[in-house]
Amino acid sequence: MTRVIHTGDTHIGYSQYHSPVRRQDFLDAFEAVVDDAVDDGVDAVVHAGDLFHDRRPELDDLMGTISVLRRLDDAGIPFLAVVGNHESTRGGQWLDLFERLGLATRLGDEPVVVGDTAFYGLDHVPVSRRDDLDYAFADHDAEYAALVAHGLFEPFGYADWDTETVLTESDVAFDAMLLGDNHKPDTAEVADTWVTYPGSTERASASEREGRGYNLVVFDADAAGGDDRVEIRRRALDTRPFVFVSVELREGEGESRVRERVREYDLAEAVVHVEITGEGDPVTPAAVEEFATDEGALIARVTDRREVDADGEVDVSFADPEDAVRDRLDEMALSTAARDVERAVREDTVPDANVRETVKRRIEERLDEEADLGAFEPVESDAEAVEGEEADDGEEVNDGEEAGTEEADADGSESDEPDAADTDPDESTTDDPDAESGPAEATDPDPASNDGQVSMEDYL
Repeated sequence: MTRVIHTGDTHIGYSQYHSPVRRQDFLDAFEAVVDDAVDDGVDAVVHAGDLFHDRRPELDDLMGTISVLRRLDDAGIPFLAVVGNHESTRGGQWLDLFERLGLATRLGDEPVVVGDTAFYGLDHVPVSRRDDLDYAFADHDAEYAALVAHGLFEPFGYADWDTETVLTESDVAFDAMLLGDNHKPDTAEVADTWVTYPGSTERASASEREGRGYNLVVFDADAAGGDDRVEIRRRALDTRPFVFVSVELREGEGESRVRERVREYDLAEAVVHVEITGEGDPVTPAAVEEFATDEGALIARVTDRREVDADGEVDVSFADPEDAVRDRLDEMALSTAARDVERAVREDTVPDANVRETVKRRIEERLDEEADLGAFEPVESDAEAVEGEEADDGEEVNDGEEAGTEEADADGSESDEPDAADTDPDESTTDDPDAESGPAEATDPDPASNDGQVSMEDYL
C-alpha cells in the first residue's frame, strides 16, 4: 500500500489584489499541506505543477518554499513534482534546483518508486508541441503506476488534451493520473484509469467559490474495495475566507441598503466581493469598499452589474472598427509575435488590467516555440492570413493561459473557467512589462537587480 498527498497549483508568490497578505496566504496554504503530510506520515507529497505563480519568483517566496520543503525532507517524506506552465523556464527549472538541494524529485519518463507505486511525470506541454509526444515511459516492476501531469485534460471543463490518447499510447499501464492546472477539484474514470484534479490550494479568483483542499490517494487493492486499486479522498484546507454578498436593489434603494446587507456577514480578515443588481439608485463602489474594510474585511471589491441609461438618445453610425483595424494591420507587415501582442491588447476576453501579463506570456511562448526567432521577423500578410492566425490563437486562451479564466475585478466581469491565476486582472506580476522578456532573463546575472526576483540562469 502507498499513501500520498496529491496537490498542485499552489501559485506561491501570487500577490492577488496587489496584497502582500494574500501573497503570504499562498505560501501558508502550501505549508498547511506539508503540515498535514508530516502529521499523517504519508509516503510522499506529489505536486502536479505550478508550485510558483511566476517563472521568476521573488527571493522571499523562493526561500520560504525551500524552508517548507526542508520540513518534508526532515520528516523523510519525498516531494515528487512536475513543472507547470506558470513556472516553466526555457532552461533549467526551479524544480531542478530543489532536486540539486536534495529537497525534491522531478518526475519524468523514468519510474520513481515509492512504496509499491511507480510515479512518472509529464511537464506542461504547449498544445502546438503535443503532436510530437510519443508517451514513451520506461518499464517498472512495482505493483501500481501513476502519471503526474500538468494540463487541461478531458473529460473536465475547458479541456484541450485527450486523456484517452495519453493512456492508450503510453508504454505503461497507469492506475491513476494525478493532474494539475484545473483549479476545480474533480475526479473521473477514463479507460479504466482514475483521473483526478485536487484543485488549487488557495482561491486565485472569485470564481473559485468552493473550499480549497488536496487529495489523499491510496494505492491498495483493498483500500477502495474490490479491484479498484486506487482510493481518492478529498481533504479540506483552512484558507483565507472569501465572502460573497449579493444585493438586489429595488427602486428607491441605494447605498444604505448595500451597507445593511454587508453588515449581515462576518467580514473579519476576509476577502469580500459585493455584487449589485436591480433597479435601485446609483452606488459608489469605492464608498462600499471602504465601508467593508472598516467593518474588518482584508480586501473588498464591488461589482455593479446594472445597466446605466444615458440621458437622451445617441445615434452613432460608423464602419466596422474590426475591419478598419485589419486593413491597417495588413499594411504594416507585422511579425507573428507582434500580431500576438496586438490581439492581446484588443481582445474582449482580456481585462484591461491583465493585458500586460497576457502579452508577456504570449511572447514567452513564442520564444519557447520559435528557436530560430522566425515569429519575430516582419511578414507580409493579407486579411485571410490575419483571420487564420486569430483562429489558431484560440488554443492559447485557455488555462493555462486563459485570459477569460479570471475574475475581472478591474471591469466587473467574472468567469468560472479553470486556472484563473494565469491571468488575474487585479494585478500584473511585474512592474516592468519587459522584465521577463526572453533575452533579458539570460543576461541578468544579479538577482538583486530584479527587485527581489531571481532567474534560473542565476543558479544553473
